[in-house]
Amino acid sequence: MNQYLPLLGIVVVVLGFALRFNPMLVVPAAALTTGLLAGFDLIEVIGKLGKAFNDARIIIIPWIVLPVIGLLERYGLQQRARAVIGGFKAATVGRLLILYLLYRQVISAIGLHSTAGHPQTVRPLVAPMALAAAERQAGMDEETGEKVKAYAAATDNVGLFFGEDIFFAIGSIVLIQQTLEAYDIILSPLELAVWAIPTAIAAFIIHGARLLMLDRSLRHPKGARP
Repeated sequence: MNQYLPLLGIVVVVLGFALRFNPMLVVPAAALTTGLLAGFDLIEVIGKLGKAFNDARIIIIPWIVLPVIGLLERYGLQQRARAVIGGFKAATVGRLLILYLLYRQVISAIGLHSTAGHPQTVRPLVAPMALAAAERQAGMDEETGEKVKAYAAATDNVGLFFGEDIFFAIGSIVLIQQTLEAYDIILSPLELAVWAIPTAIAAFIIHGARLLMLDRSLRHPKGARP
């Protein structure tokens, strides 16, 4: 029975998030709970937490990047993005998001998946540009705006999810490799990455088609004459 006590750390995490406590408090509390119940003394547990943080100190980068993005937004980044896309008469929501989808897949495929994302590019740049294009295509109401923003977010998700597996030095590839190895299927990370390319191409085609259909729905909304 004692061997299951460290699992109470999971309960701490679940309860902490369910009660909406600060995650910065919940996670260390769960780690301390698990460590102490596993038989480690307090100093040792704190030492291991410090070592883990030091080994993964690159995680503090968002704390530097996000305030910069916040300042840019405060001084008109979204408005400038809308103004820029408004100057291109041929720009549509679908075409813009297809270009972003291609960009997201390519940079993810070469391992630069953290250089774009919802806080870095979608919210301050891609979504405002898509909204400006939609406003010129079909006018703007709340439903249309929310739909366009959802497609912008989905485009980032699709590009990242199906692009990053082409980069062989990533955790998901290692996980797939280890899972297959458990069933005596031996494949190198490079082999797995190569076979991710057809999936990424299919994802690009399918989501690209959905974006073109979005363009058509904006040009001919329901209830309007074609």
